[in-house]
Amino acid sequence: MEARAWLRGRIEDAGLTAHQDGAANLHARLGWDGSPSYMIGSHIDTVPSGGPLDGALGVLVGLECLRRLHELDLPLRHPLECVAFSDEEGRFGGLLGSQAIAGQLSPADLHKARDLEGVSLIDAMASRGLDAMAALDARRSAESLLAYLELHIEQGPVLEARAATIGVVEGITGLFKWEIRMIGTPNHAGTTPMDLRHDAFTGVVEFAAAIPRLLDENGSARSRATIGRVELQPGSANTVPGRAICSLDVRDPNPEVLANLAEAMRRSLSALARRHGLMFEFEILSEVEPVACDAGLIERIDRAAEALGHERMRLPSGAVHDAQVMAKLTRVGMIFVPSLQGMSHSAAEWTAWEDIEAGANVALRVLGELVG
Repeated sequence: MEARAWLRGRIEDAGLTAHQDGAANLHARLGWDGSPSYMIGSHIDTVPSGGPLDGALGVLVGLECLRRLHELDLPLRHPLECVAFSDEEGRFGGLLGSQAIAGQLSPADLHKARDLEGVSLIDAMASRGLDAMAALDARRSAESLLAYLELHIEQGPVLEARAATIGVVEGITGLFKWEIRMIGTPNHAGTTPMDLRHDAFTGVVEFAAAIPRLLDENGSARSRATIGRVELQPGSANTVPGRAICSLDVRDPNPEVLANLAEAMRRSLSALARRHGLMFEFEILSEVEPVACDAGLIERIDRAAEALGHERMRLPSGAVHDAQVMAKLTRVGMIFVPSLQGMSHSAAEWTAWEDIEAGANVALRVLGELVG
Protein backbone atom coordinates (compact mmCIF):
# COMPACT_ATOMS: atom_id res chain seq x y z
CA MET A 1 0.00 0.00 0.00
CA GLU A 2 2.95 2.32 0.66
CA ALA A 3 4.25 1.66 -2.85
CA ARG A 4 0.84 2.50 -4.30
CA ALA A 5 0.68 5.73 -2.32
CA TRP A 6 4.17 6.65 -3.52
CA LEU A 7 3.25 5.89 -7.13
CA ARG A 8 0.04 7.90 -6.92
CA GLY A 9 2.11 10.83 -5.68
CA ARG A 10 4.46 10.55 -8.66
CA ILE A 11 1.48 10.42 -11.03
CA GLU A 12 0.04 13.59 -9.59
CA ASP A 13 3.45 15.30 -9.52
CA ALA A 14 3.70 14.63 -13.27
CA GLY A 15 0.45 16.50 -13.86
CA LEU A 16 -1.42 13.32 -14.80
CA THR A 17 -4.76 12.01 -13.59
CA ALA A 18 -4.66 9.08 -11.15
CA HIS A 19 -7.40 6.45 -11.14
CA GLN A 20 -7.70 3.18 -9.20
CA ASP A 21 -10.14 0.64 -10.60
CA GLY A 22 -12.05 -2.07 -8.73
CA ALA A 23 -9.20 -4.58 -9.04
CA ALA A 24 -6.79 -2.12 -7.37
CA ASN A 25 -4.99 -1.46 -10.65
CA LEU A 26 -3.55 2.06 -10.49
CA HIS A 27 -3.81 4.08 -13.72
CA ALA A 28 -2.08 7.28 -14.80
CA ARG A 29 -3.99 9.04 -17.57
CA LEU A 30 -3.06 11.69 -20.10
CA GLY A 31 -5.61 13.40 -22.34
CA TRP A 32 -8.34 11.24 -20.86
CA ASP A 33 -11.77 11.81 -22.38
CA GLY A 34 -13.22 8.30 -22.31
CA SER A 35 -12.41 7.59 -25.96
CA PRO A 36 -10.32 4.53 -26.98
CA SER A 37 -6.82 4.74 -25.51
CA TYR A 38 -3.34 3.30 -25.82
CA MET A 39 -2.05 1.63 -22.66
CA ILE A 40 1.47 0.96 -21.39
CA GLY A 41 2.26 -0.70 -18.08
CA SER A 42 3.33 -3.68 -16.00
CA HIS A 43 3.13 -4.57 -12.29
CA ILE A 44 4.69 -3.29 -9.07
CA ASP A 45 4.42 -6.43 -6.92
CA THR A 46 7.28 -8.92 -6.93
CA VAL A 47 8.27 -12.26 -5.42
CA PRO A 48 9.61 -12.61 -1.86
CA SER A 49 13.28 -11.50 -1.79
CA GLY A 50 12.98 -10.33 -5.39
CA GLY A 51 14.84 -7.50 -7.06
CA PRO A 52 13.82 -3.91 -7.79
CA LEU A 53 13.12 -4.10 -11.55
CA ASP A 54 10.77 -7.00 -12.29
CA GLY A 55 7.55 -5.27 -13.31
CA ALA A 56 8.24 -2.00 -11.53
CA LEU A 57 10.62 -0.85 -14.27
CA GLY A 58 7.87 -1.15 -16.86
CA VAL A 59 5.49 0.92 -14.76
CA LEU A 60 8.01 3.69 -14.14
CA VAL A 61 9.10 3.78 -17.78
CA GLY A 62 5.46 4.05 -18.79
CA LEU A 63 4.90 6.85 -16.30
CA GLU A 64 7.99 8.68 -17.54
CA CYS A 65 6.77 8.38 -21.14
CA LEU A 66 3.44 9.97 -20.21
CA ARG A 67 5.17 12.65 -18.13
CA ARG A 68 7.47 13.54 -21.02
CA LEU A 69 4.66 13.68 -23.58
CA HIS A 70 2.69 15.90 -21.21
CA GLU A 71 5.75 18.12 -20.75
CA LEU A 72 6.19 18.45 -24.52
CA ASP A 73 2.53 19.53 -24.74
CA LEU A 74 2.09 17.81 -28.09
CA PRO A 75 -1.40 17.34 -29.51
CA LEU A 76 -2.58 13.77 -28.93
CA ARG A 77 -4.91 11.94 -31.27
CA HIS A 78 -5.74 9.39 -28.57
CA PRO A 79 -5.63 9.25 -24.76
CA LEU A 80 -2.76 7.45 -23.05
CA GLU A 81 -2.78 5.30 -19.92
CA CYS A 82 -0.03 3.81 -17.78
CA VAL A 83 -1.26 0.99 -15.56
CA ALA A 84 0.30 -0.70 -12.53
CA PHE A 85 -1.44 -4.08 -12.43
CA SER A 86 -2.22 -5.74 -9.11
CA ASP A 87 -1.08 -9.23 -8.05
CA GLU A 88 0.81 -10.23 -11.20
CA GLU A 89 3.23 -12.46 -9.32
CA GLY A 90 0.56 -14.61 -7.85
CA ARG A 91 -0.17 -14.51 -4.14
CA PHE A 92 -3.69 -15.44 -5.22
CA GLY A 93 -2.93 -17.23 -8.47
CA GLY A 94 -1.32 -14.44 -10.45
CA LEU A 95 -2.31 -11.90 -13.10
CA LEU A 96 -5.33 -10.76 -11.10
CA GLY A 97 -5.30 -7.14 -12.27
CA SER A 98 -4.87 -7.84 -15.97
CA GLN A 99 -7.43 -10.65 -15.84
CA ALA A 100 -9.92 -8.22 -14.32
CA ILE A 101 -9.38 -5.66 -17.09
CA ALA A 102 -9.55 -8.36 -19.79
CA GLY A 103 -12.78 -9.78 -18.38
CA GLN A 104 -11.21 -13.12 -17.48
CA LEU A 105 -12.45 -13.24 -13.86
CA SER A 106 -15.73 -14.67 -12.58
CA PRO A 107 -17.33 -14.33 -9.13
CA ALA A 108 -16.39 -17.98 -8.51
CA ASP A 109 -12.73 -17.22 -9.28
CA LEU A 110 -12.70 -14.45 -6.69
CA HIS A 111 -14.43 -16.54 -4.02
CA LYS A 112 -12.08 -19.52 -4.35
CA ALA A 113 -8.80 -17.56 -4.59
CA ARG A 114 -6.53 -18.26 -1.60
CA ASP A 115 -2.85 -17.85 -0.84
CA LEU A 116 -0.49 -20.55 0.46
CA GLU A 117 -1.53 -19.82 4.05
CA GLY A 118 -5.20 -20.27 3.19
CA VAL A 119 -6.04 -16.55 3.40
CA SER A 120 -8.79 -15.71 0.94
CA LEU A 121 -8.48 -12.92 -1.59
CA ILE A 122 -11.76 -11.50 -0.32
CA ASP A 123 -10.48 -11.28 3.27
CA ALA A 124 -7.06 -9.94 2.25
CA MET A 125 -8.57 -7.13 0.18
CA ALA A 126 -11.15 -6.37 2.88
CA SER A 127 -8.33 -5.93 5.41
CA ARG A 128 -7.05 -3.10 3.18
CA GLY A 129 -10.45 -1.52 2.75
CA LEU A 130 -11.02 -3.03 -0.70
CA ASP A 131 -13.95 -5.03 -2.07
CA ALA A 132 -12.67 -8.01 -4.07
CA MET A 133 -15.95 -8.37 -5.96
CA ALA A 134 -15.44 -4.86 -7.33
CA ALA A 135 -12.66 -6.37 -9.47
CA LEU A 136 -15.42 -7.45 -11.85
CA ASP A 137 -16.15 -3.76 -12.48
CA ALA A 138 -12.61 -3.19 -13.80
CA ARG A 139 -13.50 -5.01 -17.02
CA ARG A 140 -12.81 -3.05 -20.19
CA SER A 141 -14.33 -3.57 -23.61
CA ALA A 142 -12.18 -4.41 -26.61
CA GLU A 143 -13.35 -1.16 -28.18
CA SER A 144 -11.93 0.90 -25.30
CA LEU A 145 -8.29 -0.07 -25.96
CA LEU A 146 -6.29 0.42 -29.14
CA ALA A 147 -3.18 -1.49 -28.02
CA TYR A 148 -1.13 -2.44 -24.96
CA LEU A 149 2.65 -1.99 -24.70
CA GLU A 150 4.87 -3.41 -21.95
CA LEU A 151 8.55 -2.86 -21.23
CA HIS A 152 10.15 -5.50 -19.02
CA ILE A 153 13.53 -6.81 -18.04
CA GLU A 154 14.33 -9.94 -20.04
CA GLN A 155 14.75 -12.13 -16.92
CA GLY A 156 17.17 -14.25 -18.92
CA PRO A 157 20.72 -14.16 -20.36
CA VAL A 158 20.07 -13.97 -24.11
CA LEU A 159 20.26 -10.21 -24.76
CA GLU A 160 23.42 -9.82 -22.72
CA ALA A 161 25.03 -12.82 -24.42
CA ARG A 162 24.18 -11.41 -27.87
CA ALA A 163 25.28 -7.86 -26.95
CA ALA A 164 21.80 -6.58 -27.82
CA THR A 165 20.32 -3.59 -25.99
CA ILE A 166 16.70 -4.05 -27.05
CA GLY A 167 14.68 -7.24 -27.23
CA VAL A 168 11.77 -7.11 -29.66
CA VAL A 169 9.40 -9.73 -28.28
CA GLU A 170 7.72 -11.86 -30.94
CA GLY A 171 5.46 -13.81 -28.60
CA ILE A 172 4.98 -15.07 -25.07
CA THR A 173 5.39 -18.72 -24.23
CA GLY A 174 2.54 -20.94 -23.14
CA LEU A 175 2.84 -23.29 -20.21
CA PHE A 176 1.26 -25.96 -18.12
CA LYS A 177 1.94 -26.60 -14.44
CA TRP A 178 1.21 -29.93 -12.78
CA GLU A 179 1.51 -31.37 -9.31
CA ILE A 180 2.63 -34.97 -9.73
CA ARG A 181 2.11 -37.57 -7.01
CA MET A 182 3.88 -40.95 -7.11
CA ILE A 183 2.37 -43.37 -4.60
CA GLY A 184 4.21 -46.43 -3.32
CA THR A 185 4.56 -48.20 0.03
CA PRO A 186 6.35 -46.67 3.04
CA ASN A 187 8.51 -49.26 4.75
CA HIS A 188 11.57 -49.77 6.95
CA ALA A 189 14.79 -48.65 5.23
CA GLY A 190 16.87 -51.38 6.85
CA THR A 191 14.63 -54.42 6.55
CA THR A 192 13.07 -53.92 3.09
CA PRO A 193 15.26 -55.41 0.31
CA MET A 194 15.93 -53.16 -2.66
CA ASP A 195 14.16 -55.49 -5.11
CA LEU A 196 11.03 -55.66 -2.95
CA ARG A 197 10.55 -51.93 -2.47
CA HIS A 198 7.84 -49.72 -3.93
CA ASP A 199 9.84 -46.51 -3.53
CA ALA A 200 7.80 -43.52 -4.69
CA PHE A 201 10.90 -41.34 -4.95
CA THR A 202 12.45 -43.69 -7.51
CA GLY A 203 9.62 -42.86 -9.90
CA VAL A 204 10.18 -39.11 -9.53
CA VAL A 205 13.96 -39.42 -9.89
CA GLU A 206 13.70 -41.45 -13.10
CA PHE A 207 11.07 -39.09 -14.49
CA ALA A 208 13.33 -36.10 -13.80
CA ALA A 209 16.23 -37.86 -15.53
CA ALA A 210 14.01 -38.57 -18.56
CA ILE A 211 13.01 -34.94 -19.10
CA PRO A 212 15.90 -33.99 -21.45
CA ARG A 213 15.05 -36.98 -23.67
CA LEU A 214 11.33 -36.15 -23.62
CA LEU A 215 12.10 -32.59 -24.72
CA ASP A 216 14.45 -33.77 -27.48
CA GLU A 217 11.87 -36.21 -28.85
CA ASN A 218 8.68 -34.18 -28.42
CA GLY A 219 9.64 -30.54 -27.89
CA SER A 220 11.46 -27.77 -29.71
CA ALA A 221 14.61 -25.73 -29.21
CA ARG A 222 12.45 -23.32 -27.20
CA SER A 223 10.93 -25.94 -24.88
CA ARG A 224 11.63 -25.74 -21.16
CA ALA A 225 10.72 -28.17 -18.37
CA THR A 226 11.46 -27.75 -14.68
CA ILE A 227 10.87 -29.71 -11.50
CA GLY A 228 11.32 -27.03 -8.87
CA ARG A 229 9.85 -28.63 -5.78
CA VAL A 230 9.94 -32.16 -4.34
CA GLU A 231 8.32 -33.42 -1.14
CA LEU A 232 8.79 -36.93 0.26
CA GLN A 233 6.38 -38.54 2.71
CA PRO A 234 6.55 -39.61 5.46
CA GLY A 235 9.86 -37.75 5.32
CA SER A 236 11.88 -39.92 7.70
CA ALA A 237 15.56 -40.70 7.04
CA ASN A 238 15.05 -44.41 7.76
CA THR A 239 11.77 -44.91 5.88
CA VAL A 240 11.29 -45.79 2.21
CA PRO A 241 9.18 -42.94 0.77
CA GLY A 242 5.58 -43.98 0.30
CA ARG A 243 4.62 -40.81 -1.50
CA ALA A 244 6.67 -38.41 -3.63
CA ILE A 245 5.13 -35.13 -4.72
CA CYS A 246 6.76 -32.83 -7.24
CA SER A 247 5.95 -29.80 -9.32
CA LEU A 248 6.30 -29.74 -13.11
CA ASP A 249 6.52 -26.54 -15.15
CA VAL A 250 6.62 -26.99 -18.95
CA ARG A 251 6.81 -24.12 -21.47
CA ASP A 252 6.89 -23.64 -25.23
CA PRO A 253 5.64 -20.89 -27.57
CA ASN A 254 3.84 -23.41 -29.82
CA PRO A 255 0.49 -24.82 -28.59
CA GLU A 256 0.87 -28.05 -30.59
CA VAL A 257 4.30 -28.67 -29.08
CA LEU A 258 2.87 -28.07 -25.59
CA ALA A 259 0.12 -30.61 -26.23
CA ASN A 260 2.65 -33.16 -27.48
CA LEU A 261 4.83 -32.61 -24.42
CA ALA A 262 1.89 -33.03 -22.05
CA GLU A 263 1.00 -36.37 -23.62
CA ALA A 264 4.63 -37.53 -23.62
CA MET A 265 5.01 -36.59 -19.93
CA ARG A 266 1.83 -38.48 -19.05
CA ARG A 267 2.95 -41.61 -20.93
CA SER A 268 6.38 -41.50 -19.27
CA LEU A 269 4.88 -41.21 -15.80
CA SER A 270 2.52 -44.10 -16.48
CA ALA A 271 5.35 -46.35 -17.72
CA LEU A 272 7.56 -45.52 -14.74
CA ALA A 273 4.74 -46.21 -12.29
CA ARG A 274 4.11 -49.64 -13.83
CA ARG A 275 7.82 -50.50 -13.83
CA HIS A 276 8.23 -49.78 -10.12
CA GLY A 277 4.86 -51.04 -8.89
CA LEU A 278 3.62 -47.54 -8.10
CA MET A 279 0.49 -45.55 -8.68
CA PHE A 280 0.62 -42.02 -10.02
CA GLU A 281 -1.72 -39.08 -10.34
CA PHE A 282 -1.32 -35.51 -11.45
CA GLU A 283 -3.28 -32.32 -10.93
CA ILE A 284 -3.32 -29.55 -13.52
CA LEU A 285 -2.56 -26.39 -11.56
CA SER A 286 -2.60 -23.98 -14.50
CA GLU A 287 -2.55 -23.83 -18.28
CA VAL A 288 -1.65 -20.68 -20.21
CA GLU A 289 -1.91 -20.45 -23.97
CA PRO A 290 0.98 -19.01 -25.99
CA VAL A 291 0.41 -15.51 -27.36
CA ALA A 292 1.81 -13.86 -30.49
CA CYS A 293 2.65 -10.17 -30.26
CA ASP A 294 1.04 -7.89 -32.84
CA ALA A 295 3.03 -7.80 -36.09
CA GLY A 296 2.52 -4.05 -36.48
CA LEU A 297 3.81 -3.31 -32.98
CA ILE A 298 6.78 -5.64 -33.50
CA GLU A 299 7.74 -3.63 -36.58
CA ARG A 300 7.28 -0.29 -34.76
CA ILE A 301 9.50 -1.39 -31.88
CA ASP A 302 12.12 -2.73 -34.26
CA ARG A 303 12.15 0.48 -36.32
CA ALA A 304 12.30 2.67 -33.21
CA ALA A 305 15.30 0.76 -31.87
CA GLU A 306 17.04 1.00 -35.24
CA ALA A 307 16.34 4.73 -35.56
CA LEU A 308 17.82 5.32 -32.10
CA GLY A 309 20.94 3.33 -32.97
CA HIS A 310 20.42 0.40 -30.60
CA GLU A 311 21.41 -3.19 -31.26
CA ARG A 312 18.26 -5.25 -31.13
CA MET A 313 17.11 -8.81 -31.65
CA ARG A 314 13.79 -10.60 -31.86
CA LEU A 315 13.07 -13.29 -29.29
CA PRO A 316 10.21 -14.97 -27.44
CA SER A 317 9.40 -14.36 -23.80
CA GLY A 318 9.91 -17.46 -21.71
CA ALA A 319 8.09 -15.91 -18.75
CA VAL A 320 4.42 -15.08 -18.33
CA HIS A 321 3.49 -11.39 -18.37
CA ASP A 322 0.36 -9.26 -18.09
CA ALA A 323 0.65 -8.73 -21.86
CA GLN A 324 -0.31 -12.38 -22.27
CA VAL A 325 -3.68 -11.70 -20.67
CA MET A 326 -4.16 -8.32 -22.34
CA ALA A 327 -3.79 -10.06 -25.72
CA LYS A 328 -7.28 -11.47 -25.14
CA LEU A 329 -8.54 -7.88 -25.27
CA THR A 330 -6.30 -5.92 -27.63
CA ARG A 331 -3.09 -5.88 -29.67
CA VAL A 332 0.05 -6.25 -27.55
CA GLY A 333 3.73 -5.46 -27.96
CA MET A 334 6.66 -6.02 -25.59
CA ILE A 335 10.12 -4.49 -25.23
CA PHE A 336 12.86 -6.30 -23.31
CA VAL A 337 16.00 -4.77 -21.83
CA PRO A 338 18.96 -6.94 -20.75
CA SER A 339 19.20 -8.58 -17.34
CA LEU A 340 22.69 -8.62 -15.84
CA GLN A 341 23.86 -12.26 -15.96
CA GLY A 342 20.25 -13.21 -16.71
CA MET A 343 19.30 -12.77 -13.04
CA SER A 344 15.72 -12.14 -11.91
CA HIS A 345 13.47 -13.05 -8.98
CA SER A 346 16.62 -12.37 -6.98
CA ALA A 347 18.14 -9.49 -5.04
CA ALA A 348 20.94 -9.61 -7.66
CA GLU A 349 18.49 -8.57 -10.39
CA TRP A 350 19.85 -5.56 -12.30
CA THR A 351 19.93 -3.78 -15.65
CA ALA A 352 22.49 -1.16 -16.66
CA TRP A 353 21.17 2.40 -16.54
CA GLU A 354 22.12 3.02 -20.16
CA ASP A 355 20.03 0.01 -21.19
CA ILE A 356 17.10 1.28 -19.14
CA GLU A 357 17.39 4.65 -20.85
CA ALA A 358 17.54 2.97 -24.26
CA GLY A 359 14.41 0.94 -23.55
CA ALA A 360 12.56 3.99 -22.24
CA ASN A 361 13.43 5.99 -25.36
CA VAL A 362 12.22 3.18 -27.62
CA ALA A 363 8.94 3.03 -25.69
CA LEU A 364 8.58 6.82 -25.86
CA ARG A 365 9.18 6.84 -29.60
CA VAL A 366 6.63 4.07 -30.20
CA LEU A 367 3.98 5.77 -28.06
CA GLY A 368 4.68 9.12 -29.70
CA GLU A 369 4.12 7.61 -33.13
CA LEU A 370 0.90 5.92 -32.03
CA VAL A 371 -0.75 9.00 -30.55
CA GLY A 372 0.95 11.86 -32.40
